[in-house]
Amino acid sequence: MSLYDDAVLVLKEYEDQEELRQTYLDHLAAHPDGMWKACKNGHLTASALVIDPAHGRVLLTLHKKMRMWLQMGGHCEPTDVTLAGAALREATEESGIAGLTLLPGGPVRLDRHHTPCAWHLDVQYAALAPAGAVEAISDESLDLRWFAYDEVADVADASVVRLLDATRTRL
Repeated sequence: MSLYDDAVLVLKEYEDQEELRQTYLDHLAAHPDGMWKACKNGHLTASALVIDPAHGRVLLTLHKKMRMWLQMGGHCEPTDVTLAGAALREATEESGIAGLTLLPGGPVRLDRHHTPCAWHLDVQYAALAPAGAVEAISDESLDLRWFAYDEVADVADASVVRLLDATRTRL
């Protein structure tokens, strides 16, 4: 199964955000290259909120290009086999934390937003940090920091707050 096929299957099985979910499916139907950064009409991306429920905190990155506190995530790569795998790869690369595991049940949310390169149709997961996790900043970040749940709204935009709320509900 290709990454494109996996994305279609994941979106068909996703039961929330019906209108946005259909927008993603329509985009893929109209753009066979809609998984890739080269698709200037927009492309799917995969992200994951790294969460440590035992300590009531999340790890956010101060994104180098966007200059905003965000969850880990980004463009799909040719080596990605699944959207979940792409989200986990991005979270691991950007957090420096080995042993992350995705919260079961598929994506937590969808979020469509404009970036300098194109529209991102982000498929958002949550990744559980293992006990004793130690983060390490990547080349894509200006900073990397743990925030208590109640601090997130003070540093991040509404999309990250919605992702945190949906993740906490799923937990």
